[in-house]
Amino acid sequence: MQNDAHIPAPAAAVEPVASAAASSPAPFAAARFIKEIGRGKDGARSLSREDAQLMYAAMLDGRVSDLELGGILLSMRIKGESVEEIAGFLAAAEASFTPLHAPAGPYAPVVLPSYNGSRKMANLTPLLCLLLVRRGVPVLMHGVTHDPQRVTSAEIFTALGVPHAASAAEAEARMAAGLPAFIPIAALAPAVSRLLDLRRILGVRNSTHTLVKIMQPFAQPALRLTSYTHPEYLEMLTDYFSHAAPHDRGDAFLMRGTEGETVANARRAQRIDWFSRGTRTVLVEKQSVAEELPDLPEGQDAAATAAWINEVLAGQRPVPQAIAEQVDHCVDVAARVGN
Repeated sequence: MQNDAHIPAPAAAVEPVASAAASSPAPFAAARFIKEIGRGKDGARSLSREDAQLMYAAMLDGRVSDLELGGILLSMRIKGESVEEIAGFLAAAEASFTPLHAPAGPYAPVVLPSYNGSRKMANLTPLLCLLLVRRGVPVLMHGVTHDPQRVTSAEIFTALGVPHAASAAEAEARMAAGLPAFIPIAALAPAVSRLLDLRRILGVRNSTHTLVKIMQPFAQPALRLTSYTHPEYLEMLTDYFSHAAPHDRGDAFLMRGTEGETVANARRAQRIDWFSRGTRTVLVEKQSVAEELPDLPEGQDAAATAAWINEVLAGQRPVPQAIAEQVDHCVDVAARVGN
């Protein structure tokens, strides 16, 4: 009998192993960009739109080393973004994910960013979203899901029983069904979300926090509700929407944020500027105090705010006047952009 122990076993097929260098993205040399923007508040120079887009795209792709990435983010925070830089950054950010498609209909979609939440007063951004949806306007709200110091719109939607969209396709389906669509930024634009999350490491905000508030995630024209928190951003964003924003991307409303959110302040209505094809129109004049103290939630936690919003939607409480007027302006302009 043949002794099988002396017969060598067939050699296993050896799979070629891809090298780490072949599978990882090529590193991006950022030194020449840092040399321009990293000379301090007075000595720094701004990048061209093309260079800004190139650099930010590399940041989104993960091709910038951690050391250089920190240098870029802190340099931009000290220097401040120019209009051309914001335009380049935004072009790269919007190109990093597949654009969404809103349902066909009489209204252009409304983009409602929600990244600040509330700390001192109730966050009524979800109410604005729901009122617009009730008027037949497709609304995409995107934002963060949790903030340890603030009440987020995501938490209020959860308390309302409104599920978050787990993907762009799910957000599109919700809009097509006439439902509110809230999508976390991590699901909408993962690369953008990664740069946004660097605040936890650096301890300060970066340019991405401005970009997510002016981002236009749709393939077709849309109405963006945007806000600012510091006066210098009013000047910069006014310049951007007046001269640098692509006209075919739709219109934008710009207002001082209510604790950073794009919902009108129920106690003191803010000025709202409407930008359409480079033309600026004042929709709401500068801040005015409400004639009567509005009926607002007693608490500012998610559960109390959600309960109050349900009562407003049921007609048991009035819609704050400033928010009702904001809804009317949104519906009017969304109808114009959509036709």
